[in-house]
Amino acid sequence: MSDNPNQATESAIPPTPTAQPFPIPIEAGHDAYYGDFRRGASWRIFRIMGEFVEGFEFLANFKDKKVAAVYGSARTPPNHYHYAEARRLGKMLGEAGFAIVTGGGPGIMEAANRGATEAGAESIGLNIELPKEQRINPFVKRFRGFYYFFTRKVMLKASAQAYIYFPGGYGTLDELLELLVLIQTKKAVRVPIVIMGKQYWGGMVDWMRDVMLRENYIDRGDLELFHLVDTAEEAFEIVSKSEPRPYF
Repeated sequence: MSDNPNQATESAIPPTPTAQPFPIPIEAGHDAYYGDFRRGASWRIFRIMGEFVEGFEFLANFKDKKVAAVYGSARTPPNHYHYAEARRLGKMLGEAGFAIVTGGGPGIMEAANRGATEAGAESIGLNIELPKEQRINPFVKRFRGFYYFFTRKVMLKASAQAYIYFPGGYGTLDELLELLVLIQTKKAVRVPIVIMGKQYWGGMVDWMRDVMLRENYIDRGDLELFHLVDTAEEAFEIVSKSEPRPYF
């Protein structure tokens, strides 16, 4: 264990498995990125298996703890209101005995990990290797790095008993909608889903109600799978009442 309290532990992010630098222009084609898939398929399968095995072994360290997962944009600066709320929420939950898990990057993720660290709670990062933006924030104390998005996403979905989504981009939206689908189709147990920021997310929720529901693409009960709130206190009230989730 390092003497530096801000230095993360566990594993480093594995190296990119191709000789090609990225990003590679999409017009270069599949083979320009991967080469002949048949030559490398077995290798990739074993790497995927390895990421799953190591990921679940890592999560097993926290199976007896209360864990809340926080998502949000990596681009949110420290002087932003949502950064401050994520930091406050991370601290509030940490003081209530929750470990905080994030994607391990900057922005909202950093803020939530920072709050957890200030509370003396477990501060966990499940990081992803990206060509830009992503790095491990200095407030993550234990982390696991992933090359594949889908393995990292499975680990995040398996990691917590409650999920909080701050404003973010495609990645945050993807994570939110995927969890809603898994719960809607009963492929995952129902857990509290908290969406932070009525001004940011309100238009999407209105569209779900006024268009998706009206066109019968969702049921009215599907709109009850999440809570739309504005403050760290509101989110804490919901998450603090969440039940422990069976580890699988």
